[in-house]
Amino acid sequence: MPATTTTSQPTYQFNPPMFDAVVIGSGIGGLVTATQLAAKGASVLVLESYLIPGGSAGYFERQGYRFDVGASMIFGFGTQGTTNLLTRALNAVNVSLETIPDSVQIDYHLPDNLNLKVHRDYEKFLQELTAHFPQESKGIRKFYDECWKVFNCLNAMELLSLEEPGYLTRVFFQHPFACLGLVKYLPQNAGDIARRYISDQALLKFIDMECYCWSVVPADMTPMINAGMVFSDRHYGGINYPRGGVGQIAQKLVEGLEKAGGKIQYQARVIKIITENGRAVGVQLADGKVYRAKRIVSNATRWDTFEKLLPPEQMPAAEKKWQQRYQKSPSFLSLHLGVAADVLPPGTECHHILLSDWEKMEAAEGTIFVSIPTLLDPDLAPTGFHIIHAFTPSWIKDWQGLSASEYEQQKEEAAGRIIHRLEKIFPGLDAGLDYMEVGTPRSHRRFLGRDDGSYGPIPRHKLLGLLGMPFNRTAIPGLYCVGDSTFPGQGLNAVAFSGFACAHRIAVDLGL
Repeated sequence: MPATTTTSQPTYQFNPPMFDAVVIGSGIGGLVTATQLAAKGASVLVLESYLIPGGSAGYFERQGYRFDVGASMIFGFGTQGTTNLLTRALNAVNVSLETIPDSVQIDYHLPDNLNLKVHRDYEKFLQELTAHFPQESKGIRKFYDECWKVFNCLNAMELLSLEEPGYLTRVFFQHPFACLGLVKYLPQNAGDIARRYISDQALLKFIDMECYCWSVVPADMTPMINAGMVFSDRHYGGINYPRGGVGQIAQKLVEGLEKAGGKIQYQARVIKIITENGRAVGVQLADGKVYRAKRIVSNATRWDTFEKLLPPEQMPAAEKKWQQRYQKSPSFLSLHLGVAADVLPPGTECHHILLSDWEKMEAAEGTIFVSIPTLLDPDLAPTGFHIIHAFTPSWIKDWQGLSASEYEQQKEEAAGRIIHRLEKIFPGLDAGLDYMEVGTPRSHRRFLGRDDGSYGPIPRHKLLGLLGMPFNRTAIPGLYCVGDSTFPGQGLNAVAFSGFACAHRIAVDLGL
């Protein structure tokens, strides 16, 4: 008899029940989506590959220190308006978090002795900046006042999904002038607005840095909507640090998720988004388990989502077009330091930015970002010590192809260079070190599951403001994206906005 040929089909271990939504990843965008849906009565499961939630907003503990994985400059914890998205996200699931206000957003240490502080008090900031550029006093006020116009438009309305017609109709009738204002600014970048009022090249470089410190691109490529939000909310809601560390945000959101009936599963690495007849219907874990849901939400980067969790050869045309407009930002080289308290001079601020050469602002190891959260919450370190988290852009290609010993040596040499530069503002830092851990782009890729350890997407070339940034729905029915590669982009408050929008769109689609 002739041999019969059988085509093997993948066998999945199904785990009932069917969920309304499965969320891949417990970054802040994913957790806000999950908690918002759970609060509306949806059955939600969050799948997290690591041991704790939070992703880039997570934490780790070493020898009595509790380190934030990422930066500690947190927006979104204000008490007024609608742009306080982290406060609103926690309130929605009946949890709260004590925060500590910071009177200064950033202490800048820039070329040509341009040293100044961005005070929470708006007028005090303008006065200090004007003292450096007195000939641009009118232009400075006009530019930053225009940022307030953007912010006031955003702060007048509830921030939900811009791809849901019912919401757009309702919010337009409630706030027509605010909506028209946002439409005006959507295609514009901060650099275009700045040059309308300012001609001094050194001041324009400072505004580039004002944008770069959170968007990782200069002002010409930073959407005015985002700039207006950041440059105003730091004076409106302010910078507020969560007591216990940034990781408490994710921990509290998980607590609220479970209170609302949602679930989270750790050490659950999703390796595949399952589609049937072109529609996303479930996910498969590395151990073979499968979870099905009416809606699938990916909090992974778009590169991970469409090149790893889905077959790259089946990438939708819209995603290919997006990748032509956007590229991966650099990752970071991070130094998590425990230092003797007397290393910090009296009056040291929590957040600093160091740059010695304007031409190297975007280069690897050009700009150094510094967070010292123990100045706000001393309990994060042993008595008599502080945490210094210093990080600087770094590309994964510079850390590939190394033996274990070469990798460790390169980390040690890079750390030495950063510490040497930090001693400009913290004399005696090297001698005062109690603990040091160095993270590279490879660390970010491994522990955060981010393609090449990237911070997020940045434009390949100048775009029309935020018009090129995708919303939450994708070209694959049933699949949504959330996080920093969806509108409006990077930053904790921005990804929280993305989470509110994603949950709103899904809730409408599910009829909740």
